[in-house]
Amino acid sequence: MDNCLFCKIVEGSIPSKKVYEDDKFLVFHDIQPAAPVHVLIIPKKHIASMNEVGSEDFALIGEMHRIAQNVARELGIAENGYRLINNCGPDSGQAVAHIHYHLLGGAKLGALVQSSDSHAV
Repeated sequence: MDNCLFCKIVEGSIPSKKVYEDDKFLVFHDIQPAAPVHVLIIPKKHIASMNEVGSEDFALIGEMHRIAQNVARELGIAENGYRLINNCGPDSGQAVAHIHYHLLGGAKLGALVQSSDSHAV
């Protein structure tokens, strides 16, 4: 996509502080970190959001989770825990229309949603 910020980062016309790169994915530091460790995991293929993921992309999304596990280990946050977030659409806070995961860790993160093991369905 011509105007996609993340596609421009993939092509190298906008610099980034890379953590990992292969032929399908790029992981780089967020420019406005919300935690001591805050990186973005993106596929090089442009997919606007989770709503646009087609059946041909399911394997790619699975690989993104493998990348997240590996990067969390490499950045030293896997053992104590990390948060993996995907925002989908404007109401969620998705600011760039290119599917991506935020990988955050390096500190005790606050609760996003109250949860309880006693919820019954």
